[in-house]
Amino acid sequence: SYHPGTNSLPFKTFNPANGSLLFNTTCQNCTKTKPGSLPGLAGVFIPLIYGIVCIVGLVGNTLVIHVVVNYTKNESVTNIYILNLAIADELFMLGLPFLAVQNALLSWPFGSLMCRVVMTVDAINQFTSIFCLTVMSVDRYLAVVHPIRSSWWRRPRVAKAISATVWAGSFVVVLPVVVFADVLKDDGNCSIVWPEPAEVWKTSFIVYTCTVGFFCPLLVICLCYLLIVIKVRSVGKRAQATSSRRRKSERKITRMVVVVVAVFVFCWLPFYALNILNLLVVLPGDFRGLYFFVVVLSYANSCANPILYGFLSDNFKRGFRKALCRTSRRVKSNDRAGTEVQAPDCDQVRV
Repeated sequence: SYHPGTNSLPFKTFNPANGSLLFNTTCQNCTKTKPGSLPGLAGVFIPLIYGIVCIVGLVGNTLVIHVVVNYTKNESVTNIYILNLAIADELFMLGLPFLAVQNALLSWPFGSLMCRVVMTVDAINQFTSIFCLTVMSVDRYLAVVHPIRSSWWRRPRVAKAISATVWAGSFVVVLPVVVFADVLKDDGNCSIVWPEPAEVWKTSFIVYTCTVGFFCPLLVICLCYLLIVIKVRSVGKRAQATSSRRRKSERKITRMVVVVVAVFVFCWLPFYALNILNLLVVLPGDFRGLYFFVVVLSYANSCANPILYGFLSDNFKRGFRKALCRTSRRVKSNDRAGTEVQAPDCDQVRV
C-alpha cells in the first residue's frame, strides 16, 4: 500500500515492499538478497499473513457495501460516508496481493506500468480511507453539537459532494506517486524513483505524507470527539429529568470515541512513527520484522472499520444478519431441493 515512507525507510538493500506508502519502504542496512530468491520462511509466512488480512478485509467491507446498497430504506448522510469508507477500504485491500508477491519474490514481476497503477490506486484509497474517517468524525460533531445549524450541511446531496471532493483530494495528495512511481533498476522492486536531490525529495515526501495522511486527520478526529464529549456532559448536567439516559448516552459515546481513536492510532501510528524515526537514525537490519508488522497493522485498520462502523451498530447487525441468512437460505434450498428450509427471520432491516 502507499505508505509514505516506504521508499524512505532505510531498508535499501532488502527492499521488502518498495511500493506506494506501503510498497515504498526500503532497507538500507539489511543484508543484500538477490532479487527473485525467497527469504526463507518469511517468503511464505508474510505473504500468507497478507492474504488472510486481505480476505478478511474484502469480506467485511463487501458486507458493509452490500448492506448499505441493498438494505437501506432511506438515504442518510452517515450511510453515504460509510459506503465511501468501505469502498476505499475494499480497494485498499486489493494492493495486498501485489505486495505479497513482491515480498515473496523480492522483486516486482508485473512491469513498470502496473507498478505505477497499483501504487497510485493503493495510495489514493489509503488517503481516502483516512479522510473518510475524518469527515465522519466532523459529521458526528455537527450532528451532536450543532444539530439545527448543521441541518443544511448534513444532507445526502452535500454528503455526496463532500465524498467526491475527498476522492479528488486524495488523488491530488498522491500526485508525487503518480509521477515518480516506477520499478527500480538495481533490484527490480516497485518503488518511487526520486529526482535529484533524491534525499531532499524523499525527506519532504515523508514529512508531507505523515502530516497530511495521519497527524492532521488524527488531530481533527480527536478534537471533534473531545467537543462531542464536552457537549454531552454539558447537556447531561442541565437535563436532570433525563440524567440517567444522558449518563448512558455519555458512556456510549465515550466508549465509541475511545474505540475509534484508539484503533486508528494503534493501526497507523507505528508505521508513521517508523517513517519519522527513519529520518533521524538508520534502522538496523533487525528492524525488517518490525517493518512487516507495521505494514500489516496499517492494512488491518481497513479490516477493523467494518467492525467499528458496522458491527457496533444494531441496524448494521440486523442488515448483516439478513444478508447472511438470505445467502444461507439460498444455499440450503439448492442443496435440499424440494425440502422446505426454515430460515432465520429476515424482515426488512432499516440501516
